[in-house]
Amino acid sequence: MPQGKPLHVPADGLSTRQRRNRPLTIVHTGQMKGKSTAAFGLALRAWTAGLPIGVFQFVKSAKWRVGEENAFRALDEVHTRTGQGAPVTWHKMGEGWSWIQRGGEADHAADAREGWRQIQRDLAAQRYGLYVLDEFTYPMKWGWVDVDEVVDTLTHRPGFQHVVITGRNADPRLVAAADLVAELTKVKHPMDAGQKGQKGIEW
Repeated sequence: MPQGKPLHVPADGLSTRQRRNRPLTIVHTGQMKGKSTAAFGLALRAWTAGLPIGVFQFVKSAKWRVGEENAFRALDEVHTRTGQGAPVTWHKMGEGWSWIQRGGEADHAADAREGWRQIQRDLAAQRYGLYVLDEFTYPMKWGWVDVDEVVDTLTHRPGFQHVVITGRNADPRLVAAADLVAELTKVKHPMDAGQKGQKGIEW
């Protein structure tokens, strides 16, 4: 067990154990790649700890099957077959990347709002131990989902439920409400030298 000591202990009346074992709101933001990767790393730890996982992808196309999705679906099968780990549920909210052709009558704002409504229902039911809200900063930035409502829901969620939100330009209100915020800053990237994304690294 890590033995790091906090620099400040609040006078909140909680014991060390109570304070350690409280659910966290985590935000991975910034301009550099790796925000979702870090969130899925947390999800691996949560699976090993036996926490049910709910993944909600808000921007990546529903047509894509990214490497993490394949891996976590396999882990869900392992759990079903052996009881090891925890169940994993994977939700996709529809298309969103600007380079994808958006045909038909898909309403991405409505898809995002319904995705958020499902998360609210799951939080109320205490369905998961860890929620990965991948690229969720964008629906908030675009005005599809109300930031104050998100903050209020997360602040008052019941039980023991961790939530990690990824995406650029996290709203200051979300940052203020979060327990842990990491900002990924670019120092160097292969695209700077003209190299495109590759399998096993970007997806």
